[in-house]
Amino acid sequence: MRVLLAAVFALTPVAAAEAHHAPSGFKYDAFCCNGDGETGDCQPIPSDDVTLEGANYKITLKAGDHRLATREHVFIVPQAKSFPSPDGLYHLCLFPNEDTLRCFYAPPMNF
Repeated sequence: MRVLLAAVFALTPVAAAEAHHAPSGFKYDAFCCNGDGETGDCQPIPSDDVTLEGANYKITLKAGDHRLATREHVFIVPQAKSFPSPDGLYHLCLFPNEDTLRCFYAPPMNF
């Protein structure tokens, strides 16, 4: 059993423990983020990239709106699956590449 647990911990990515802070200061969840403020996969995105469609957020991410986005992407995220954004901005985490939305932070509806 100890060998199995040691193997699991050895395979756990170290980067997950290195969640960085948003420019406003709050810390992204470790599951969402890899890297740091300069090279990490989480960052604020323009609010005009986000529209509400029923119970979902539609995110139309244009090239350059996120450091990893080299072309346009459209992501649909249920409101219930978004993380709360304490700074009133939208934040997006892409990992392991620009095609995979890992986490989406949205401000409260009354912000």
